[in-house]
Amino acid sequence: MRIAVGMSGGVDSSVSALLLKMAGHEVIGVTLRFHTIPESCSTDDLRVCCSPEDVKDAAKVSEKLGIPHITFDWERIFKERVIDYFVQEYAEGKTPNPCAICNRDVKTGFLARYLREAVGIDKLATGHYARIVEYKGSKVIAKAEDKSKDQSYFLALVRSKDIDLIEFPLGELTKDRVRQIAKEHNLPVAEKRDSQEVCFLMGRKPGEFIKDVVGVKEGLIVHVSGKVMGKHTGIYNFTVGQRKGLGISYHEPLYVLQVDTQENKVVVGEKEKLYKKSIKLAYINAHIPLQKWEEVYAVVRYRAKPVKVKDIKEERDGYVVELKEEVWGATPGQVCAFYEGEVLLGGGIITKA
Repeated sequence: MRIAVGMSGGVDSSVSALLLKMAGHEVIGVTLRFHTIPESCSTDDLRVCCSPEDVKDAAKVSEKLGIPHITFDWERIFKERVIDYFVQEYAEGKTPNPCAICNRDVKTGFLARYLREAVGIDKLATGHYARIVEYKGSKVIAKAEDKSKDQSYFLALVRSKDIDLIEFPLGELTKDRVRQIAKEHNLPVAEKRDSQEVCFLMGRKPGEFIKDVVGVKEGLIVHVSGKVMGKHTGIYNFTVGQRKGLGISYHEPLYVLQVDTQENKVVVGEKEKLYKKSIKLAYINAHIPLQKWEEVYAVVRYRAKPVKVKDIKEERDGYVVELKEEVWGATPGQVCAFYEGEVLLGGGIITKA
């Protein structure tokens, strides 16, 4: 097949390209440049992807493998579809998941469709730790063999129509094995550390980034009982479930219960008030039809414990998901992913708990 590999300049995507070439496919390296690194930032201290240095590393690996390499400057697309979304969600008191949005609208689902038309590929492969499997008559995403590295949660918003175009060559491998393969074939990124931070934040906290865009907007921090506890400099500095950095004192630990954009206030309270048995989603992106869902479990944040779903009800403005046991810290803006065993059924964005 003619397979494009989304090459971020890291070891995972590089080994993906290597494995596909060894399997006899026609491989094309594709790298997306999303942003520049400010001169004030030391790239040695950043653990981000898609920087100019990463573009260079992807080109070096492509040359080493003897495959063509294409770079697209998608800084504007990335800003419009991911960064602007990120800022808007925080400004509305939510805690978005930019990686899940990026996988849907930029570098996985959308990129696969774009390259099919622009370059004539059969598939797009990425370095995600996940698998593509057949389930109930459909091709779907499933958890990776290496559960400590599984990234299927971040793929919950990828549209079902795009899954046929996607490959995950690392789905059956452990991270240690991937590093070993890179060393055995002398790939120049074999020892390169993983990117773990939100790439466009450049090492900053979300609130620091958003403050530069929207400015300081002071308001009150209020206990759930109504008592004023202090002031804040912007609701974008807070997320539901947050305990540290509240800037207030109390005789027991307090957590953020609600970010109220209407009154520009942050509501705090005791930990037990964050346990919920019902969450609301704006929509459900189903990889297979909802009527085929059976033993369903919900994951309300990355690495959270899966909780069995009791019922899913469609309403005029979204879906209400009733759970069989309480979950802690379900946060508006975050992704709720649904699983049946190891199979990812789909997901949606939490609007309320």
